[in-house]
Amino acid sequence: MTGQSDQRQWRTDTDSLLWKLVSAIPDMLSTYWLSADGESHRFVFISEHVQSVLGIAPEVLRENAEAMFSAVHPEDLPGLKASIAESAIALGPWRRQARLRMKAGHYDWFEVNAMPERQADGSTVWYGQFHNIQRYKDLEHTLRERETESAFQADFQRLIANLSTKFINLGFGSIDQCITELLQAIGGFFEVDRAYLYEFSPDYNVMDNTHEWCSAGVPALIDSQRNVPIDGFEWWQCKVNEMLSGNRVIFVEEIEQIPAGPERTMLEQQGVCSMFCVPVRVRGLVTGFFGVDSMRKRAWREDQADFLIIVSGLLSGALERNRLESELLNQSIRDPLTALHNRRYLMPRLHEMLSRSIRYGEHFALAMFDLDRFKRINDSIGHLGGDLCLRTFAEILLEQTREADVVARFGGEEFVVAFSNVRPADIRLTVNRIICAVRNHKFVFEDQVVPLTVSAGVADIGELDVVPATPDPLIRLADDRLYAAKRAGRDCLVDASGVSRI
Repeated sequence: MTGQSDQRQWRTDTDSLLWKLVSAIPDMLSTYWLSADGESHRFVFISEHVQSVLGIAPEVLRENAEAMFSAVHPEDLPGLKASIAESAIALGPWRRQARLRMKAGHYDWFEVNAMPERQADGSTVWYGQFHNIQRYKDLEHTLRERETESAFQADFQRLIANLSTKFINLGFGSIDQCITELLQAIGGFFEVDRAYLYEFSPDYNVMDNTHEWCSAGVPALIDSQRNVPIDGFEWWQCKVNEMLSGNRVIFVEEIEQIPAGPERTMLEQQGVCSMFCVPVRVRGLVTGFFGVDSMRKRAWREDQADFLIIVSGLLSGALERNRLESELLNQSIRDPLTALHNRRYLMPRLHEMLSRSIRYGEHFALAMFDLDRFKRINDSIGHLGGDLCLRTFAEILLEQTREADVVARFGGEEFVVAFSNVRPADIRLTVNRIICAVRNHKFVFEDQVVPLTVSAGVADIGELDVVPATPDPLIRLADDRLYAAKRAGRDCLVDASGVSRI
């Protein structure tokens, strides 16, 4: 938690050296999509900076990427397209330089660093970032002309360039490690005692310390600063509002300048003498703050906030990219109607279960469910009513199963639950409980009660003579038993012991 004891406005004018330093940092994040046949392409995401740098509206590129390629220098375009085609085949780290037409009409050299990823439909997505090479050259020229502070600024530039490269090349799921490394690097560079990242709840009533670095001998606070309510911190709430409304950097030069209250008491107990806090924005909204603490009285640089703003911008870009990748991944493995996992997620999990069964003898089983006479439901009350039944059944499955179980929509009105380390008798009990829950649930659509039952087939890995190389034999056995349940009159389950009806 940080605050501000004075009303100083930190310099962000476009003539300042630090502003040029900010501009020199790679600042155009992008996610480029190319269809499997190469006929369609667009930017799923591109930073808003593209408007001010190239004069191209982001919304245009989200519809079609052709405007970006039209901005490429004619001499560089064939090589760029060929490089993209090669990258789509190799699927390795991709780097390419080309000249792009700037908003003012001249061409500047850019370098693109990206990582391609093949999608299930055969299309390819590149996650990358644009570097303006000319801007770096301008920065180097400016630094050579300015001897005062040149060593410090050059060191900071190298630090940010190194951290930026790490974020560019970071693999999905490794952002936490990268943020921790950033906090450690920034904490050591500015010789502070603690560096941290907090996240706000959507209503800004709770703050959560998600990442923290502490210098040697300084106690960590992260465990005591998880999901902290701030409704009792009147002074701090005012500072949060300043971050939200004015994007203000909050600075406390001396803790004694904070009015007496719970915030000052807590900071004194933590041994904090002074601190900075910079808002972190994702998609234009303040989602949290990055801060540094000093446990001793010290003289801060007059431009300290400017440097921390650069760090906050780097964090903002990394968090936005991570959010986008998380959304894309979630969309690819979730059924949009029921929000359950889909087959794309289910099959790798079944392969993992098979592997553990072969290696460690771990037991698992599949239950396949099918809503009875579902076509009649769609025909009688329409597909919206059928969709309601599917979503409700998905909720029942989640209520009746464990978090460790894999629950997925297999297709249409068919669903699968994969149980691990559960006895066959317990699986039979759970499946019968699900069948009873559906039978007894009152499905209502537009004031019309919809009678609904479900049938199930259960197959256990121990029933097979050998553990198969793929899940297909087990799925086939569960499916056969599902249709045996249908032939037995529906609203029941069939497993190795036969028909079970409650």
